Order: sequence, then C-alpha cells, then structure tokens
Amino acid sequence: MSSQLIKFKTYQEVLDYLYVQLPMFQKVGASAYKKDLDNTLKLLAALGNPETKFKTIHVAGTNGKGSSSHYLSAILQEAGYKTGLYTSPHLKNFTERIKLNGIEMPQNEVVDFMNRALPLLAEIKPSFFEFTVAMAFDYFAQKEVDIAVIEVGMGGRLDSTNVIQPEVSLITNISFDHQQWLGSTLAEIAGEKAGIIKKDTPVVVSEKQESITRVFEDKAAQMKAPLSLAADCYTSAFDGDNLMVKSPNDNSLAYSFHLPQAGLYQTKNIPGVLTVVDALKKRGFSINDQQVKTGIEQMKKLTGLKGRWQILSYEPLTICDVGHNEAGIKFIVDQLSREQYGKLHMVWGTVNDKDISKVLEMLPKEADYYFCKAEIPRALDAKELGIQAAKHGLKGQVVPKVSEAISMARRNAAKNDLIFIGGSTFVVAEIDNL
Repeated sequence: MSSQLIKFKTYQEVLDYLYVQLPMFQKVGASAYKKDLDNTLKLLAALGNPETKFKTIHVAGTNGKGSSSHYLSAILQEAGYKTGLYTSPHLKNFTERIKLNGIEMPQNEVVDFMNRALPLLAEIKPSFFEFTVAMAFDYFAQKEVDIAVIEVGMGGRLDSTNVIQPEVSLITNISFDHQQWLGSTLAEIAGEKAGIIKKDTPVVVSEKQESITRVFEDKAAQMKAPLSLAADCYTSAFDGDNLMVKSPNDNSLAYSFHLPQAGLYQTKNIPGVLTVVDALKKRGFSINDQQVKTGIEQMKKLTGLKGRWQILSYEPLTICDVGHNEAGIKFIVDQLSREQYGKLHMVWGTVNDKDISKVLEMLPKEADYYFCKAEIPRALDAKELGIQAAKHGLKGQVVPKVSEAISMARRNAAKNDLIFIGGSTFVVAEIDNL
C-alpha cells in the first residue's frame, strides 16, 4: 500500500510508523544524521513555512540547553505569554518534545498532523528529527503561540531547528560530545554551536570558557549580533538550598531562588537564562522579577521537566540525571560529593559511539556499580562496559537490563545509602517511576 493511501487512526499507529520508517539518531546513530537543512526546508515550505509565524528563542549548547529551555519557557508562561517549547530527546512519551504552556501536544493532534504530512514522507524522506521539528513548528503556528523556545538537537549550524530567526539566541556550556560530527576540539564544537547566531540578533553565552570565548566573539562580530557573556551580567552560587544571584558590577543581590532539588550545574545555566530575559525585555517583552522568581522556582511543575537531578524516592535516596559527557558528569560527581549517605550505588549505562574513558576515570571509585544496557541499538553492551570500567578501578557487576539493575541496587542498598541512575539519557528513560 502506498503511503498516500494510508490513513492513521490511532496515536500508537503513528508512533509505530515513525519509529520503523524514519531514521532516528538517538536509536541508531550516524545513519540518521543529515549534514544539511535541505529536507527541513522542503518540509516547512510544503507546510506553508510555519516557522515564520511566531517568535522564538533558540538554545544550543552541550550541557544545560534542556534545563535552560525549560526555565525560559516557565518564565514566559508565568509572564502570561502563550509559550511553545520544543526539546529532544523525549524520555517516556514522544509528545514530551512538543509542549504548549507546559502541556504536551495532544495525541490526536499528532495523528492529524501525520495524516496531513504523510505524502511528504514519501517525497522528501526526512529523518525522524527533521519530521518532528516540522511537526512542532506546524503545531505552534496552528496554536498561534506568542513565542516558542526551541532547543537545538545536536550542534547548531546544521541542526534542523536552525531555520528560525529568533528574538534571542542562547548558547550554554560547550563540552566534548558527538566529536565525530561536531569536531575534535572545543573550538571546533563551539564553532558548530555558534552557527545559530543570526544577523543583528542578540546572543547570550551562559558560561565564559576562556579557550573558546573568541569563537563566539568573532561569529557575533561577523553577524553584527550583540553578544552578552552571562558571567559579566550575573554571578551565582548556592547558599544551602538557595541560589544567590548577584550583579558582578556592585556585588548587589539581584535574585534569591529557593531551589532545594536543583543540581549544581544550575549555577551555570541560570545566569544565562536571566541574561536572555533581560534581552527579551529590551525587545518589548513584559516580564517582572516576581514572574522570573516563580518561573525558576516552579520550573519543573510548570513545564514537566524530568531527568535533571530528579529525586525518585527516599530511604534509600534515589536520584537520576541524564548528564552523560565530561562536563555533565563532573557536575554530577560534584553534586554527589555534597550528599550525605552511607554507601553509593551507581546504576550505569552508556552508548557505543563515544570514547567513555575520560568519563569512567571521573566516576567515584568507592561506589558499587551495576553496569547495564538500555534497549536501543546505540547502547554499549553491559559486559563490555564492565570490562572498560574495571580498567579505571570501578568495581561492580553486570546486570544487562536497566530495570533489573535498578531492582538489584534497591535490594542491596540500606536506608541511608544513595542510589544514582544515569550515564545515558536512555538509561534514565527506562526508569519505571520517572
């Protein structure tokens, strides 16, 4: 049966088709990666260029872009704006990728879009990501959002989302990740991220990293884009459960946020978010300090963000986080060192297309490990992970299934122990009670 004759009736039918028919980078890796914007541009043109019908904020970076996108969405929602949010990958449900005021795209609307766009699949043959970007932009245009926060999938310059003309661009932390596609040095990776900088459009860089700041300065100058380094605008540090944000000019307190379950990495993200808010105000957006405070403190409730230093249960304290590259793991290890516990249990899995030696070297050697494998083709075999981990002094056992590894950790842990689940987004995605 040709695709033109197919009529989808249920959401599950749509998912089954998308996952089988369209190459998905998160699951299969390199074969799904397209090094140009041609398919995205063709899709959007056929849909009437929905990306031109609403305002946007574009967010790129290696670490922190997901949290920053959710913080911005929460603040804009709290300020009364009809706010779209596009992020990836999803953890549990496909519709997590596309939200309106924190509510996931209804399943029936996914079906409707699929039936409208199906002829384009046969004609254009997009990847899974290209198609979902088009779905998000079409949905936001149909719902007439005031503004949408758009998170880059990977890189920036050649990412499918890089067809928008945003109000502000935000670039978060730059670290080593996806080197086979983005480059082998931080400067090369930063150059790919800097590809989202648009002509005459403000750009904010969350974290001042001396070795690569020049990359952003040069690109911003080339594009005549006003550049703000967030570290020059705000500094932040935790005082107990409160994140204190100060103005570096006079050391005065700008904000105090009560964030009892936030990870340490928010000290890097939130100054960038606040600097973007300042840029939005200059472009006519009405956002007051109380809306900023509520948006940041209530972000998870307002947007439904999962998997960022998320406490799953107590006794034993069980925490998950999707951080998976060197910079992300450093923050996780630092955060773990601040927790009080008897014994540390680490449920750990990763993917097979990355050099994980530096990450393994960073992990706490006193912990008991449960090496596992997420149920995707890209996942690294648990036995192989155990062998590599042993070379770095990590001790534990191979328990291939994520659910069984978590169950074993829970059986072995005392009430005052800590269980951490992570190493890969896809390990976190398989947690039952996420």
